[in-house]
Amino acid sequence: MSIMGKRLRPPRRRRPYGRFAIGLVSITAMAAVGLAGSPAASAQPRASVNASGTTTKAAAQPAAAQPAAVPAPPAGFSTTWSDDFSGAANTGLDTGTWRYDAGPGSSFGTGEIETTTTSTSNVYQDGNGHLVLKALHSGTDPGSGWTSGRVETQADGFGAQPGGVVRMQASIQQPNVTTANGAGYWPAFWMLGAPLRIGVPWPGSGEVDILEDINGRSSVFGTLHCGVGSGGPCNETSGIGSGERACGGCQTGYHTYAVELDRSTSPEQIRWYLDGANYFTLNSNQVDAATWSNAVDHSFFIIFDLAIGGGFPNAFGGGPNAATVSGGQLNVDYVAVYNKPPAGTSGTDIALGKPTTSSSVESAQFPASNATDGDITTRWSSAFSDPQWLQVDLGQSYDLTHATLTWEAATASAYQLQTSSDGSTWTTVYSNSNSPQDIQDTALSGTGRYVRVYATGRASQWGDSLYELALYGTPSSGGPGPGQPTLLSQGKTATASSTENGSFTAPNAVDGNTGTRWSSAFSDPQWLQVDLGASHTISQVVLNWETAYGKAFQIQTSADGTNWTTVYSTTTGTGGTQTLNVTGTGRYVRMYGTARSTQYGYSLWEFQVFGT
Repeated sequence: MSIMGKRLRPPRRRRPYGRFAIGLVSITAMAAVGLAGSPAASAQPRASVNASGTTTKAAAQPAAAQPAAVPAPPAGFSTTWSDDFSGAANTGLDTGTWRYDAGPGSSFGTGEIETTTTSTSNVYQDGNGHLVLKALHSGTDPGSGWTSGRVETQADGFGAQPGGVVRMQASIQQPNVTTANGAGYWPAFWMLGAPLRIGVPWPGSGEVDILEDINGRSSVFGTLHCGVGSGGPCNETSGIGSGERACGGCQTGYHTYAVELDRSTSPEQIRWYLDGANYFTLNSNQVDAATWSNAVDHSFFIIFDLAIGGGFPNAFGGGPNAATVSGGQLNVDYVAVYNKPPAGTSGTDIALGKPTTSSSVESAQFPASNATDGDITTRWSSAFSDPQWLQVDLGQSYDLTHATLTWEAATASAYQLQTSSDGSTWTTVYSNSNSPQDIQDTALSGTGRYVRVYATGRASQWGDSLYELALYGTPSSGGPGPGQPTLLSQGKTATASSTENGSFTAPNAVDGNTGTRWSSAFSDPQWLQVDLGASHTISQVVLNWETAYGKAFQIQTSADGTNWTTVYSTTTGTGGTQTLNVTGTGRYVRMYGTARSTQYGYSLWEFQVFGT
């Protein structure tokens, strides 16, 4: 069940084999690194009493650290998304942004023994700018009674465009434990390929481990998992990794862990960084092209978790044991995603914030406008059928040069990009046939005021789901011509004489979403009014009625919202979508209904006002 979309999907595999692999790397080779030192004496455990009344050792807790601001993007990059965990002390995470992946560790496929929970005992913001995942033990058996936390981003659109680069980065303090009291601890910052969420199996869908450590060893491991579940081009279940690298002070202070997926080089690369230093690089030609593309050339979602026990700790001596402390914390100061675009795509996204409509929506949570809001964590999602379309009105004609589409895992496998001067007659300027990758970038050569994505095939049983449509180009000569007025009303302030209930409010009629509506009380007269913010010359009004339409109504304009001039009137309204050519001027425009076609109220999916 997707919390964000509330759509039923096949259950997500709970870290199948992932992160287990590194523990199978030769222990002899790891021992050569010589990492077994203990942090300073301040990290020594103190005694506490657990829920059963048994005295246990607790992990030393660091003094409250001042949170660092999310860093500015590196040169050439922009910040795509970040979270600096600024919630109040002992509060949970925003479930619009994060999912709690709660359940028994035994279901993760890695041998873990903890149960991950949604409790603020295990997952919380500390009020000092940090996310905390805390492992707690109860009872006397070190092999049971552990709880901890695991969270992942709702959004799964984080990736590199073809020809671009993405950097995933976080500032983290590993659990403040040692090799003497940290056996079994397994903290991680990692990401899984978005296709996993629509049933593409692990590891073919890709896993990139950005930070892993085990047993308080003051180290870091970086790994790519890909290919098939056992053996294959990526040596699963071990994967292809850096091996163990020293991470001095990582238990007692914050350090920066990052990966860059670079699709601008040939061969493509994944680079791992610790405190800004590149300590491991993996080239795409180290595996076959299909394996790399399936694992890397798409979007990902980000995960933080603190496991206890499992195959990886077992490969380095095992744990937890009687000396393992309760209360160790994985502390996260911030997490950020930065992107560098492909060469040639610099400039302004001309689709950003423009009026956007669609053939359908999965629900009111996923309107068309989400695909042009500049927020990679919101999306448009259609009904579960073909064909579907998403259309943006650029406000005037443009010569288009480039388009970038960032799909959710539920992508269109076949679609066309089309342009139009009037929103009715369309010219195809790009076709994508059966390409399910979820980040697509293409040069364009076409002209139009309207651009739409016309999807004819889906890569899953779900609808077409698009995080962002970005368009680039320059204005054509002449701007909007006759019959091409600008949509003025979308997103503006709308009010009404009444509403049927709180689900059908006035703003629904100007939100660009044909899946939401305004509906009035069941009486006459009623009105719906939009404030355009300034005076405009009005040339067209479009009413997209629900079944309960107005039989008699007027379209009126006003300079002050009090004194009204009628610019259109009818007593024989037909319902459906009515396009009315009008002549008038005003800041305010309203539909004033005097007779209903049914016993219900007046009900409009969309009320659109066009003009200059």
